[in-house]
Amino acid sequence: MDNERMLALAEEFLRAWNSQEVERVLECYTPDAEYRDPNTRGTVRGADSLRRYLTKLFATWRMHWTVREAQVFADTQGCAVLWHATFGRLTDDRTIAIDGIDYVEVRDGRIARNEVCFDRAQLVPLLDAAA
Repeated sequence: MDNERMLALAEEFLRAWNSQEVERVLECYTPDAEYRDPNTRGTVRGADSLRRYLTKLFATWRMHWTVREAQVFADTQGCAVLWHATFGRLTDDRTIAIDGIDYVEVRDGRIARNEVCFDRAQLVPLLDAAA
């Protein structure tokens, strides 16, 4: 996959996440996808597990991502996506801006592996407000 197509895929992927529609997000992933972020406490494997995770996540958080940069891997089977995002709890008007990076492996135009990296400690003010 070339740089232009990979960047388009990254934009499409984040549009799906920004919709916070579980099934739309799942369409971006392979049925056997592996997903991990600082909140998952390990790897989420497969569509059913990812569906459960996303349902809980979207019921609690308001999130919006934009792509800052995408770098295609030399083998063209994935990329690293630098992003900027805002996070807020649905029960609170406050938001926090965070920058992070996703490691993404692609198979047949869909995400097969997605590892999200950001400093979860930045969410503490929003987590404390919920307690």
